[in-house]
Amino acid sequence: LVEPQGRLRHGDQLKVGRTILKFIVGDDVEVQYHEEVYRLMTTDGLTQLNNRRYFDEMLDREVARAKRYKRVFSLLVFDIDHFKSVNDRFGHLAGDAILRQLGAILLGRLRINDVLARIGGEEFALITPEVSLEGATELAGKINRLIGDTRFAFEGSAVEITVSVGVAEWREDFDDAWSLFKAADEKMYEAKRAGRNQVCF
Repeated sequence: LVEPQGRLRHGDQLKVGRTILKFIVGDDVEVQYHEEVYRLMTTDGLTQLNNRRYFDEMLDREVARAKRYKRVFSLLVFDIDHFKSVNDRFGHLAGDAILRQLGAILLGRLRINDVLARIGGEEFALITPEVSLEGATELAGKINRLIGDTRFAFEGSAVEITVSVGVAEWREDFDDAWSLFKAADEKMYEAKRAGRNQVCF
């Protein structure tokens, strides 16, 4: 990303709020076309959140930054509890509506540098740069309570859901991004085994 005081060059990326823009010199339709293709390839079609591909790219990038500059960051992985029962009771359209509403709620709680993605059917991940395990666990608790207190709406019906959240902080003894993801994912399943609707770290 170009620094605020830097001079813009063709291809530089600018961050405005949560949106990353690319500076293009002239009316290069082909470049714009490829940019749109990339956007479609890295966006989840249902929720309009980042998808697994984009998440993997950003996690690799954050790990490289943490290794190089000795920076701290954490990863949250969370999964909707008993989501199949929601689909069975209300139908798949209701499930889709809840996923979209959940994505919108989460986006409203993020910092500019956080990276939120839908990485599976009802599984989401959140990269939190410059946040320790303690801070990430506190955030996970807030997300858990917020979702549990929210009444999701579908065609006049109120649908209640909960999430199980796993949290892990990057450590130097991790080999790579996959090691961190595996640690957070295992903590999420630990929360599931412990009764769901909770945070494990």
